[in-house]
Amino acid sequence: MKSILEDIKNQEFKQVYLFYGEEDYLKKQYRDKLSTALNPDQDTMNFSHFEGKGIDVKEVISLGETMPFFADRRIILLENTGFFKGQCPELAEYMSSLPEYLCMVFVEEEVDKRSKMYKAVKQVGRVVEFAVQDERTLMRWVLGILKREGRQITQRDMELFLSRTGTDMSNIEKELEKLICFTMGRGVITTQDIEAVCTTRVTNRIFAMVQAVADQNQKKALELYYDLLALKEPPMRILFLLARQFNLLLQVKELQNLGFAGKDIAAKTGLQTFVLKNYTKCTGRYSIQQLRQAVEDFTQAEEDVKTGKLQDVLSVELLIVKYSAM
Repeated sequence: MKSILEDIKNQEFKQVYLFYGEEDYLKKQYRDKLSTALNPDQDTMNFSHFEGKGIDVKEVISLGETMPFFADRRIILLENTGFFKGQCPELAEYMSSLPEYLCMVFVEEEVDKRSKMYKAVKQVGRVVEFAVQDERTLMRWVLGILKREGRQITQRDMELFLSRTGTDMSNIEKELEKLICFTMGRGVITTQDIEAVCTTRVTNRIFAMVQAVADQNQKKALELYYDLLALKEPPMRILFLLARQFNLLLQVKELQNLGFAGKDIAAKTGLQTFVLKNYTKCTGRYSIQQLRQAVEDFTQAEEDVKTGKLQDVLSVELLIVKYSAM
């Protein structure tokens, strides 16, 4: 990311940029920064935007070969094309002979680093991955925003806030805006403020259900399940998220048994360290064999629903009942 800011600051641009990764917020921020720097006058005549799969590669190349009209640069922005997951030999070959006036910017969710397109861009341009930000970076970012707004927050409440919002920066920004408005006239954000206005993600509700199951609180687990259904969450999505949570529990349990420390487990599983504490509480209730069986049961339940052997709502109920009775 620093390399992009350097290019903008020095006004020395590569001919091709590829932005990819899971953190959409940062991708959009840097896409907009670069687009503005390349096209400060918002010239629509020499700026073209393509989005989605099914883009005509010949049209893109033809446009690239068209000289800019009363300008030094022609810019082509392409988003979520799928060019970096499949085969696109014509465009990959075109990268080696781009006209000097042309700048192409690709913004993708996923890329295959073995693809010709990825290798071509890396050879002639700049490739930047926008990964999910780590816990420390997110906390610094949140604190920076709060400081500008004249707010303070304790470490414990910061952890509570991020446990509710998750690591998605777009969601964090939205929930921060709600908190800042809610605490107008006050300098400190409290636990009560967070609980009052911050929306709990579906995955948090799912984990609360997992915790209830681990605590053998069958009634609470089923109530949480019915709440999710009332919120129009599809049973198969709930099943998928439950399976993911139990798979994470299995990973944590196996790493614990191998003697890994908390920070190492967090790094290997992708969990924030303050979130990991909740997982370690649950792992003590199950053996590795039970967790492996749970993962298998969730996979089997999904197959049974897809083949019509089991009704989707009932499939999740049965698993909740089974694993809250252990």
